[in-house]
Amino acid sequence: MRMIVSGAAGRMGQILIQQLAQEGEELVAAVSRSYPDDVSAHQYASFAGMKETGDVVIDFSHHSTVQDFLPWCIAHHVPAVIATTGHTASEKAMIVDAARQISIFFTGNTSVGIALLANMVRDAVKMFPDADVEIVEIHHHDKQDVPSGTALMLADAVKEVRPDAWYNIGRHENGKRDPHEIGIHSLRIGNETGTHEVHIRNGEEELVLCHHAYDRRLFAKGALQAARFLVSQNAGLYTMKEMLAG
Repeated sequence: MRMIVSGAAGRMGQILIQQLAQEGEELVAAVSRSYPDDVSAHQYASFAGMKETGDVVIDFSHHSTVQDFLPWCIAHHVPAVIATTGHTASEKAMIVDAARQISIFFTGNTSVGIALLANMVRDAVKMFPDADVEIVEIHHHDKQDVPSGTALMLADAVKEVRPDAWYNIGRHENGKRDPHEIGIHSLRIGNETGTHEVHIRNGEEELVLCHHAYDRRLFAKGALQAARFLVSQNAGLYTMKEMLAG
């Protein structure tokens, strides 16, 4: 495939470019806001004026860049894998609107392991309908969005089973626990790549489902897998759930 990487100068962008080379995929253009305007060929500060086109855009940049690459993707009929988190409500609306015209893969985490974890969480909550559910996520001290997109993915998996559930993010008020709440707690420490724990506990037993990320290459591999899935899909919004089902 002919790949365009958005956020190419960032940590994940660089890892993705290395993974492209390792897996024999072609990098046709790299885009990063940190690039100067007169950067070398095939590298751009924005999608405006980019000469190349490709089979898919993979975005590992900042959530606000959807305003840059989505109009370009629509104009050139290029699918997009959005692997960035922290999008505002208006940015999410923009993604949903764009998915009416092109295929978009939108996920809070490109790890296949996390997608499997979400499936297990969904099944476990069905089996323990009265259990309390608490989610703990741990990331490096430079991560900006709280809670993580992955924690919200896992909470959404619970909410599929419990539609009346609500998210208590960073519990900070006195009072007993609401039986309908899903507690979400965030730790930011050191160079932690990513740990997510889901505690499901009733009065008799507890199930703890956990995922540890040790190497960021797993996110690049997952994004590539998503890109390969996406290029054969019709316009629409896709997630890890659809990819695994397919």
